[in-house]
Amino acid sequence: MPAIIHRPNHSRFPGAESKPDYRAPHYDCMDLPSALKLILYVPGVDASGVDLTSRGPDLIVTARKTSHLRANWQALHLENVQRDYQLKLRLGLGFDFAALVASLNRGVLTIVLPKSRPASARLPTRQRQVA
Repeated sequence: MPAIIHRPNHSRFPGAESKPDYRAPHYDCMDLPSALKLILYVPGVDASGVDLTSRGPDLIVTARKTSHLRANWQALHLENVQRDYQLKLRLGLGFDFAALVASLNRGVLTIVLPKSRPASARLPTRQRQVA
């Protein structure tokens, strides 16, 4: 006689796990001589719903949609359409995050992140003859 094993934390449906709150937007990256230009495609997002955060070498872009679709709307994969956007990029410490410029136009978020000058270019130092 086969034994019946009950797993209390096991779901009967394999796709029933909880989905993340955010989805990653499509984006393009352009390396300019003096800056890095990011273009994110975030349809349904208003300028008031965009949040830009920097933590050390990381840039975190969170874009929340202004209006969600109706709850009674029946469509395939609707839960993916209603989720907000979040993009986490590790860019490094060679950028001036304080001088970041962003603009949003018709669902296209453009971020221009200036490169910081190298330490040797910031302060000219006098050379000393050691030997």
